[in-house]
Amino acid sequence: MSDRLKDQVAIVTGAGGGLGRAHALELARHGAAIVVNDLDGAAQEVADRIGAAGGRALAVAGDVTRYDDMLALADRTIAAFGRVDILVNNAGILRDRTFAKMSLDDFRLVLEVHVMGAVNATKAVWPHMQRQGYGRVVMTTSSSGLYGNFGQSNYGAAKMALVGLMQTLALEGARHGVRVNCLGPSAMTAMTESLLDPEAAVVLTPERVSPGLVALVGEDAPTRMILLAGGGSYECAHITMTRGIHVGDARDPVAALCGAMAEVQAQAGQSVPASGWEQPRHELAKALGRGG
Repeated sequence: MSDRLKDQVAIVTGAGGGLGRAHALELARHGAAIVVNDLDGAAQEVADRIGAAGGRALAVAGDVTRYDDMLALADRTIAAFGRVDILVNNAGILRDRTFAKMSLDDFRLVLEVHVMGAVNATKAVWPHMQRQGYGRVVMTTSSSGLYGNFGQSNYGAAKMALVGLMQTLALEGARHGVRVNCLGPSAMTAMTESLLDPEAAVVLTPERVSPGLVALVGEDAPTRMILLAGGGSYECAHITMTRGIHVGDARDPVAALCGAMAEVQAQAGQSVPASGWEQPRHELAKALGRGG
């Protein structure tokens, strides 16, 4: 046990198994009290294990797609521990098929669990974090969203949506001491075992991702970071903007753009925008001859 997260209270959704279970156990190992959320009794086993190791934990069943369940989860957390400092939006499902063969119901369900599940849970704890002037929220994204993955159009769309949610909530939460980040894990779980090579089971364990989570929720945590984690390795992903070109009043702007697409894509001098307003500001500066 360490005291890195001493006196902190953390909610982990989808924590009955896989990554969520590993996250809950690792957060508890660093001193946090854990509220273990899942749909079934698996959450109680995780809570019991934390308690047996000398930690504090409470299992609360609830469906992330139901806002009332997430409100009840937040209320139970406050009633049991007096506050909520950390929310880990981990709950998720897969419904993989090519886009041509995927039903709209399966597309919608994945968005509902990953995106609205995170929205519901975050909305439930957000006012508590604002009032106490402190909070740490982690969204679980994926390289499937950042870079695409065959057969995962629904999952990829959901995971990239969470990056956009993180970017905005980090800006809105800053003045209240609430920091929001994304974690992109690579791990062999029940949800991914059919997608990865057999050796992944030895290397890409959930337990080798969870230290990255701890780094995103401590007092000295960053904000607006997309941390990739797997097998004990950690990387950072960025949504960048290239310097691009300005075609101005060219006689044929389409031809000018198409003829310079390689320059538009060139990564030299690219930047990480501070907010969505950076794009129009950058473009206006170029149009007015002020660089950019």
